[in-house]
Amino acid sequence: MSSVRRIICLANSWKHQERCIAGIDYDTGRWIRPVCDDSLNPKDGRVPRFVRLVQGREPELLDILEIRLDDTGPNFGFECENLSILPGQWNCLGKANITDIPRECLNFEYILHNSRKYVNPSDLKKLPLDQRRTLQLVKTNKFSIHRDPNDKGQTKWKGTIETANGCKLEKAPITDPEFVHKLNSRYPPSPNCLITVPNCLVTVSLGMPWAPPNWEGEPPCWKLIAGVIEL
Repeated sequence: MSSVRRIICLANSWKHQERCIAGIDYDTGRWIRPVCDDSLNPKDGRVPRFVRLVQGREPELLDILEIRLDDTGPNFGFECENLSILPGQWNCLGKANITDIPRECLNFEYILHNSRKYVNPSDLKKLPLDQRRTLQLVKTNKFSIHRDPNDKGQTKWKGTIETANGCKLEKAPITDPEFVHKLNSRYPPSPNCLITVPNCLVTVSLGMPWAPPNWEGEPPCWKLIAGVIEL
């Protein structure tokens, strides 16, 4: 079966030169990640540009997107939010208000299951499917951002978020293209650049399993800052 869903867009994040789109169902409050599960991107669900554009532009945070989706989707072994994208044009019905986001979306004990920077897929698989959270909305009490140039001369931005109830995520990669563009435009290229941004809604997402060189153990899912709404 399929249905047209109204989704409040809360993430349009880089994913291997394409994008990952995610948000909250306007009618149910449930997190949804529209994914491609056919020959386009069967391994990780990234959404190509020609599929995701609305009226010729990228989906923006707080857009109310109208998307035709299946009732199921590939979970890649550990995700619960994925629904398969069906043929049809994406539409934008307008902009949501912050008050349209259910307050229960902001209630949690940890930022995605634990206090670490990653979650092991094996730990997610131990949970019932509907409890395998890979997306979470966080209201920050403090949001510290720093520039992290790598050995190839490329600039990366990482963020440390803290909540009023003491939850903390340290130095997570920021993959929100629009927010990164703002950071690059506002601040000069300096490796010591440190910025503090108060009062944001941040979407934290788990990436696909990946292990850096010399990593011991299973490849983990790293926590990413996939969407930033400055209040």
